[in-house]
Amino acid sequence: MSNERTQMKAVVIPEFGAAEVLREAAIAVPEPGAGQVSIDVAYAGANFAEVLYRQGVVDVPLPFVPGIEVSGRIRAVGAGVEGFTVGQPVAALTIVDSGGYAEVAVTDARLVAPLADGTAGRTGDGTGDRTGSDPATGTGLDLATAAALPSNSTTAFLVLDQIARLAPGESVLVHAAAGGVGSQLGQVARLLGAGRVVGTVGSAAKVEVALGFGYDEVILRDEIDTAGQFDVVVDMVGGPARQASLDRLAPLGRLVVMGNASGAQDVGISANELWFSNKTVSGFNLAAYAAAHPDRAGQALRRAARAASEGELRIQVETVPLDQVVETHRRIESGSTTGKLVLDVAGSARFGDS
Repeated sequence: MSNERTQMKAVVIPEFGAAEVLREAAIAVPEPGAGQVSIDVAYAGANFAEVLYRQGVVDVPLPFVPGIEVSGRIRAVGAGVEGFTVGQPVAALTIVDSGGYAEVAVTDARLVAPLADGTAGRTGDGTGDRTGSDPATGTGLDLATAAALPSNSTTAFLVLDQIARLAPGESVLVHAAAGGVGSQLGQVARLLGAGRVVGTVGSAAKVEVALGFGYDEVILRDEIDTAGQFDVVVDMVGGPARQASLDRLAPLGRLVVMGNASGAQDVGISANELWFSNKTVSGFNLAAYAAAHPDRAGQALRRAARAASEGELRIQVETVPLDQVVETHRRIESGSTTGKLVLDVAGSARFGDS
């Protein structure tokens, strides 16, 4: 896309509702402000957060362009930004202002991770596992994989390192272990030196999938009472799993709450129970964290990108065309997905590869 263009294609939320409200629209091409960069988007990650925007659970101004993470190439650099050049391949968090479901996205330059040039071409298979090396070049990350990093892998490092303060040898329990962020939490726990790492899933069909993501053991969520105690529990499911998670904490254990995928009513937690049992409950919201601490979020993103490029993180990616965004949202809402879905924004003609 020429930089002279003033209009671009985007998927917008014109009104809150079911997946069918998503619409393609022509909107103005955004320009980067001071401290920002704009990115010609190749791929945009598809996340449960964007479902919440669409449903109106998160209060956003309409019409709204969702999309909390992207990969692509630097289009323009705002005042005061150093270290990035036009055309440079990058992965980026766009979560603070959103906007990833579009041909061009703008974000804080501190929330951008550079990728090795010449190794960030498009992939042609549409689905599969990526563990760092691009088969075409032998090194680096392809852009589809790079689009799957900014939200899930960054979250995994921040949650376990900064929020839970995981210590070597400690035990970890992760809910939704076969999902996008769950698939990264098990592996990152291993990288940070965890001892026992256990995941839970909602159906037997997901057990084998989750076992491929660094877990010693994967159990059905309704069997959690048999799992023993843990130093750290990460819960993005909510409902009965939240109280069960608190019950599974060992003395001095930490529960990190980072979602409510079940859609269940909030679970009250007794402060007296925390007092008497020496337990801690923390919340983590990536958008709020990235807005308040862009430097730390960016450091975690770059750490994740290095780990993936070095083959230390396995990322299961399925690419889908942008015009299938409605069905993509339906799949995410159903809870049937494993790994990560990324939307092909640019189409097969971009970046010179098929």
